[in-house]
Amino acid sequence: MKQEIIIIGGGASALMLASLLPKNTATIIESNAKLGAKILISGGGKCNITNTQMGAEYFLAKDDFVSPALKSFSQKSLITWLERQRLFPVIRKETQYFCEHSASELVDVFNKEVKKQKVLLNEKVLEVRKRDAHFTVTTNKRNYTAKYVVIASGGLSFPKLGASGIGYEIAESFGHSIINTAPALVGFTVQKEQFFFKSLSGASCHVQMTIDKKVCQGSLLFTHKGMSGPVVLDSSLYWQKGLIEIDFLPAFKWEIFKGNKKKLSSLLPLAKRISKALLTEFGIEDKSYAELSADELQRLEQFHHYHFAPAGTFGYSKAEVTKGGICTEEIDSHTCMSKKVQGLYCIGEVLDVTGKLGGYNFQWAFSSAHLCAKDLKNCLVRSL
Repeated sequence: MKQEIIIIGGGASALMLASLLPKNTATIIESNAKLGAKILISGGGKCNITNTQMGAEYFLAKDDFVSPALKSFSQKSLITWLERQRLFPVIRKETQYFCEHSASELVDVFNKEVKKQKVLLNEKVLEVRKRDAHFTVTTNKRNYTAKYVVIASGGLSFPKLGASGIGYEIAESFGHSIINTAPALVGFTVQKEQFFFKSLSGASCHVQMTIDKKVCQGSLLFTHKGMSGPVVLDSSLYWQKGLIEIDFLPAFKWEIFKGNKKKLSSLLPLAKRISKALLTEFGIEDKSYAELSADELQRLEQFHHYHFAPAGTFGYSKAEVTKGGICTEEIDSHTCMSKKVQGLYCIGEVLDVTGKLGGYNFQWAFSSAHLCAKDLKNCLVRSL
């Protein structure tokens, strides 16, 4: 069956692309029974769409690759587009845009928009080949021929929602390099030296974490597996292996305790159970600051400079996104078309672009889709 444009995937980038393309020009092929499955569970079911603060510095990616897309379709452009579709995101957590009630509001917008295109559900792409000027897309049901193919299949996170490595496999078959993939925006498991973290399961505190000179701040949540929370999820973007430093008391000065006779656990700006657990771990008796020995005073610095090496992460089943992916040096930053294969495009999470927590990955999905749509529309006009 002959198609103009085939979009592989039915997630955020694929849906935005199909919405922006002219009517009856694209076919979405999605392995799930419905579109936007991952959108529906994101942001606690409310979908963190984008952020008021936007720029290449919020991404693990090459700045010169990310910037053109963000400039072409900024967070303001996205909000304007959504409002035209009668979806009015609200700001929560100071800078983050969410759907007002649920993520289904965004999926409903896309379902309405993509009615102008052909949508194939419960159909799995197996391979893509190219001969002369046309691609052949083979699925578990039939073969399709298209002038243009867009890989918008996402990453490996949430395999229960049908995530697979098909996008990477297709790109590799056309000679593209794949930057090592790993779970990202995900919690850390811990070594036996940090098993005491598990006794604090459910407790949280504001900390600063430093990984390879990258500094992240936010809430750390202790869990029965290790640690999670926004600061940990952001830190997972930069961690590969080795030590991480935690400052449990950022901007805190010990001098304010001088002369106070209360026990440390009552004075520290941490939940008492956290304070007591850390004091025990650092070998410091819970007494007044004035009673501390010189050795204990020195050990207090561990509150600011606690080093540990994660055992690993919670894995793809818990990861918000996948870091790594198709090498962006082989993709045109202004069109998202392959530099190796004419007519082959890659957008969204399948590329080696990963944003921090806070709506950045959805913004990337939508911005890269916008660049791709712009170039495809030009191609369609030229082919008339």
